[in-house]
Amino acid sequence: MAFNKATGHGNLPNGNFSPVIYSQKVQKAFRKSSVVEDITNTDYMGEIANFGDSVKIIKEPEISVSSYARGTQIQTQDLDDSEFSLNIDQANYFSFKMDDIENAHSHVNFMDMATDRAGYKLRDTFDGEVLGYASGWTKGVDGTWTEDSVDSGTVASTTAAASGLIAANNLDFTTFGGTGAGKFIPLSNGTDTAGFASPLEILNRMARILDVNNVDTEDRWFIADPVFFERLMDEGSKFVSADFNLSMDGDGIIANGRLGGGKIRGFKIYKSNNLPYKGTGPGTSTDTADTANYGVVIAGHQSAIASAQQIDKTETYRDPDSFADIVRGMQLYGRKILRPEALVTARYALAASA
Repeated sequence: MAFNKATGHGNLPNGNFSPVIYSQKVQKAFRKSSVVEDITNTDYMGEIANFGDSVKIIKEPEISVSSYARGTQIQTQDLDDSEFSLNIDQANYFSFKMDDIENAHSHVNFMDMATDRAGYKLRDTFDGEVLGYASGWTKGVDGTWTEDSVDSGTVASTTAAASGLIAANNLDFTTFGGTGAGKFIPLSNGTDTAGFASPLEILNRMARILDVNNVDTEDRWFIADPVFFERLMDEGSKFVSADFNLSMDGDGIIANGRLGGGKIRGFKIYKSNNLPYKGTGPGTSTDTADTANYGVVIAGHQSAIASAQQIDKTETYRDPDSFADIVRGMQLYGRKILRPEALVTARYALAASA
């Protein structure tokens, strides 16, 4: 860097006595937490090998129970062998190269840094795609989320829509007494206004829906974005002191986006920035519910979604057109909603009058 000099000072005029030092300590970009592997069923992970593979999953047969009296002629039931498929139909890749001269003269190992970043980006893309799929949304190449994704393969339940989800399990403004299907829930700290709800009221309703659907109480989870969690923590200190345990480490973070060591309303709690949103997202405060700007939160059970992933290839080879090494990798994976009755979503935005 060139220091300022007094007018007329001519000694070492170009300032080259002051060297430029390049640090060997690299500033790494922040990384989002990945939650999908914690909240999905990965039992089918070892049964995939290639893009296009399909795992057939047999559904448990439904059994009819009939009353019996002496002399009743027993009717034997035929068992159903219905199935649906977990298709390995998603693939992502990365590819970059490092010139020999650049590699030889570089003061840091760009190859290792780039490979580490590439592995993270594959995992993050996988995480966001699966969370979007589980919520009924698809993310385009431009980063815009689109509602009503179409499930691949056979839908797991006859009561589910094309997205694989059950419409009644998607909470909106009408869930809490408002008018207008598809509008978001204004998130408040407690109010009697029709359609409005507090974070705990949304969690309570999600738990109730899972209870009514006979979903196991163990291994339930809830995922929300930082905006929802801020309002949740504002709702009352009781949340931290009595219903939730933030003692796992200094920040209350266990791993993979999970918060605290306890549960709230029976759910393990996760925070993620990979959830779907529309428009400007849930942070736009308004008391007028609409369909323009909101975020989506989701709750479910670990058996509700299956995910199977495999980084099929990571390889380094010589670039035939230059003196450089090329590193590339590809990830194969599939995901499937197995139990749509065990998934609940809610669309929300902050209420201005909270």
